[in-house]
Amino acid sequence: MHALRSMLLLAAASGIVVAIVMTLLQIFSTVPLILAAEVYENAAPAELSPAEPAAAVAAPEAHEHDAAEWQPSDGLQRMSFTAVANAVTAIGFGLLLVAASEFAGGIRGWREGMLWGLAAFAVFTLAPGLGLPPELPAMPAAELVPRQVWWLGTVVATATGLGLIAYGRTLALAALGAALLIVPHLIGAPQPPTHETPIPEDLHHRFVVAVTVTNLVFWLLLGTLVALLRPRFAADLAAPTPRPA
Repeated sequence: MHALRSMLLLAAASGIVVAIVMTLLQIFSTVPLILAAEVYENAAPAELSPAEPAAAVAAPEAHEHDAAEWQPSDGLQRMSFTAVANAVTAIGFGLLLVAASEFAGGIRGWREGMLWGLAAFAVFTLAPGLGLPPELPAMPAAELVPRQVWWLGTVVATATGLGLIAYGRTLALAALGAALLIVPHLIGAPQPPTHETPIPEDLHHRFVVAVTVTNLVFWLLLGTLVALLRPRFAADLAAPTPRPA
């Protein structure tokens, strides 16, 4: 019970700091691009796909909305909701990172924390983004449930594959891990019936780059903070164990 409490506190402390940084980054990176896309969305509603408005599928970048539903107003209210969403997301992903790293023996130093962050970036952002890149409002998207199923399957396959490559003791396990990294992309992500959109290609490209970079910062910072703050909770967490040779 003490270990679980320490894991929760470690994830919360790391996640809150990361959420603050992410919110500041988004103010100057992704938010202006989303607002620009909403101009096209509101100017040409007849050209939109009947599919639901698209959303950024990378872990900390969610932008789904429905014009018929209530939305926070631009400015302070919108950024406040974004900050709260970032905090919940960062704490949740932080708990996953802490639990996985403790199961593997614990993070030994900030460099290893960055490696865990890079691995999580590959699992939750890079691999799913290859099939379902971040999308702006007014861009068509496939049905929500198939996208969620493919995203979740890709995350599980990528995490398992990286785990087998990193901790598998035989060449066969490493080969199986490499195969798991490829399988979701051989299956392919669900695609919308049409890719026609009023959003300029350059705007979408800049959004994809901004989302990817901010998510990379998110995971590197989260992994590093977990590593740096872990000694404060080490009394209730298992000591790092030697990695298998």
